[in-house]
Amino acid sequence: MPENLLPTPSSNPETLLPAEPEVTAALAADAPVASVVVSHPSSSLAWALLADEAWERGATLESYAYARVGYHRGLDSLRKAGWRGAGTVPWSHEPNRGVLRALFALRRAAQAIEEPGEPERLTEFLDGADPAAIPALTA
Repeated sequence: MPENLLPTPSSNPETLLPAEPEVTAALAADAPVASVVVSHPSSSLAWALLADEAWERGATLESYAYARVGYHRGLDSLRKAGWRGAGTVPWSHEPNRGVLRALFALRRAAQAIEEPGEPERLTEFLDGADPAAIPALTA
């Protein structure tokens, strides 16, 4: 019998990122997001929040740049946690939300600057990671 080469749930397990207690503590203490990024530059959550701040003040290109860094830091974290380019990244697991927020922020900014193909690619990435992510982020 030929081997099934299609992805299965067991071949693409979910990825659960480790918690970032120092980041969440700093944010809970109302530290400025930029200072959290400086102290924790590998945190996708911090970069995503910085992208959100830029977006809220109308700085679309800054938001894009911050989200792009958060996206790449997120890919680094996912790979370190065993992700191999496929499999779920559940929104329900709180530490995963930083990378998912960075993906969403990048998607939003890419759409705003009309970057060809990027919003669609990021939508597919988010839906593949967890179909609940976009609805949660737009609620």
